[in-house]
Amino acid sequence: MTIVVSGIQPSGPLHIGNYLGALRYWLELQKKYTCYFFIADLHFLTQGKPASEVRENTCAIAAELLALGINPKRATFFVQSHVPAHTELAWILNCVTPIAELERMTQYKDKASRQAENINAGLLTYPVLQAADIVIYQGAVVPVGEDQVQHLELTRNIARWFNNRYGKTFAEPKPMLTPTPRVMSLTSPMQKMSKSLGEKNVIGLADEPLVILEKIAKAVTESTGVIPVAYTKGQWKLTTTETVSEGVIGAYNLLKLLETFGTKEENMRFTKAPIAYRELKETLARAIASHFAEFRTRRKKLLRQKSSIEKHLVLGAKRANQITQKTITAVRKKIGVR
Repeated sequence: MTIVVSGIQPSGPLHIGNYLGALRYWLELQKKYTCYFFIADLHFLTQGKPASEVRENTCAIAAELLALGINPKRATFFVQSHVPAHTELAWILNCVTPIAELERMTQYKDKASRQAENINAGLLTYPVLQAADIVIYQGAVVPVGEDQVQHLELTRNIARWFNNRYGKTFAEPKPMLTPTPRVMSLTSPMQKMSKSLGEKNVIGLADEPLVILEKIAKAVTESTGVIPVAYTKGQWKLTTTETVSEGVIGAYNLLKLLETFGTKEENMRFTKAPIAYRELKETLARAIASHFAEFRTRRKKLLRQKSSIEKHLVLGAKRANQITQKTITAVRKKIGVR
C-alpha cells in the first residue's frame, strides 16, 4: 500500500499554476494510491493574515478542490488544523532538528525577503511542520516539483534523526517528481505566476471567460511575432540557448499554455511565423475557459451548499485523526511522555 501525502495553502483562489504544478496530479494519484490531501491552514498563518481571511479562504479552497475532482471517497481530504497530532509531532520533531539545517533552507530566505516586516519563527520552522504532515501518515511518496526537493530531503533527514535517537518509527519518504511546467506571470514574464504579484498576472480556475480573455489580452509579448520556438511531438520548445527577452518569454509562456489546454490543431495554427498574437491570445482564452467550464459550475453549486463542504471535511478529519492518534501514541511512548 503506497501512501501519498500532499497539501496546499489557502492563500487565495486556485489558479492555473496550482493546477499544472500539483492539482492535476492529485486527481490521478487518488485513483491509484492511498492519498491524504489537506488544506494547510496552519502553514498559511505564517503570512500574518486576518482570521476572517483564513476562514473564508479555507472554505473557498475546499469548494474548489472538490469541484476540481478531489474525491473524499477515494482520498482522505481534511483541514490541517482539524488534526492536532500534526502540531504535536512538529514540536517533537523540532527537538531533533538542528537549527542550522533550517537556516539554510532557500525557501525560508525567499519567504523572509518577501515579508520583511513579518519574519516570524513559523517561517523558520515551517519545514518541520511540513515533515510532520508527511511522516505522521508514514507517507512513502510526496508529489513535488524540483523546487520542493530540498524540503523533502530535510523531511527524510528529520525522520532519520528521530529514528536514530528513538528507534525505527518513521518511513523516509521519497519524492515523486512531477513534470511541473514553469508557468510565468502574464504581466511580468520573467517571474513565476503568483498571486503575490497581483490578480492581473494570474488566471484563476474560477475566472469567467471574459475575465480570462481580458487578462490574457494584456499579457506581455514581443512585437515581431518571430521567436525561436518549434512545435514537435505535441510540445513547444525554445530552439535557442541564448538569453531571450521578456517579450519572448511572455509569448513562449502563452504557447506552452496552449500546448496544455488547446488541441493539436489549435497549436498548429501558430507554427508559422509571424505569430498573430491577438489570435493566439483569443484561442488560448477560449481553450482555458472551456477546460474549466464544468469546474466553475460545480464550484458555484458547492458554495451555495457549504454544509456539504463541511461534511466532507469533518469525515476526512475523523479518518485522519484515527490514523494520527495511533502514530502519536507510539511516538509519545518512545520519547518518554504520556
